[in-house]
Amino acid sequence: MFDLTTIFYLIMLGSFVGIVSGLFGIGGGGIIVPILSSILLMNNFPIDNVVHIALGTSMATIIVTSFSSFRGHHKKGAVRWDIVKLMVPGIILGTFLATFIASNLNSFVLSICFSIFMAYSALVMFFNKKPKSEKKVFSAPKQILAGSIIGSLSSLVSIGGGILTVPYLVWQSIDIKKAIGTSSAVGFPIAIAGTIGYIINGWEYTSYDNLMIGFVNLPSLLFIATFSYLTAPIGVNLAHKLPLDILKKLFSLLPLALSIKLLFTFIN
Repeated sequence: MFDLTTIFYLIMLGSFVGIVSGLFGIGGGGIIVPILSSILLMNNFPIDNVVHIALGTSMATIIVTSFSSFRGHHKKGAVRWDIVKLMVPGIILGTFLATFIASNLNSFVLSICFSIFMAYSALVMFFNKKPKSEKKVFSAPKQILAGSIIGSLSSLVSIGGGILTVPYLVWQSIDIKKAIGTSSAVGFPIAIAGTIGYIINGWEYTSYDNLMIGFVNLPSLLFIATFSYLTAPIGVNLAHKLPLDILKKLFSLLPLALSIKLLFTFIN
């Protein structure tokens, strides 16, 4: 079991992730994975599997953060459920299958993939370049295809998909606040399918001593998920009051910096 210092770190991580999730409509994996990897290494978890465990635990945590987040956005009428329903089949299939790929990559390769994606995410959030609007909602086949792509990429780097889903929805002329709310709802099936995949693919690492189920560490999940659930509504309320463009620029570089730090852990 973790000591009090580690528990404190997990509580702070969960609290911050919850606010970020509600604020930007993202799952928080960009924050959870590098920080949790460092926390696990501090507690002598094997370096060969530490990123896999962080990815699996992050996915399980996003179940809670996305649920809390989309409930808040739903109460404000900011979720396009018609689009969510169309994307879900592709989301589930793409997310689940991609966990098989991630489970067969070593931690160093996964950290490279994670860092590259975070670099892309940072650029998108910092420059806030909006796609040219198509002025219409796409057909069901396109939504399913988009869902499978978003789910696959989200599963590989254990995110709720917000960095991909929000621009995709804005592309369809959906208001930015509804795009964020809908993105948080899309993150829920991503997290469920991803968690199941990481549990199945990491089943041989199940351990009662370390309280592991597959690639999901239960104590980390408990503390991060509990406090992220409690603080996500704070982020939702802030999303409807604060200038998001400015906040995104300030926030965008943090996941990138954390992922680079994680990468150097394996280089050194």
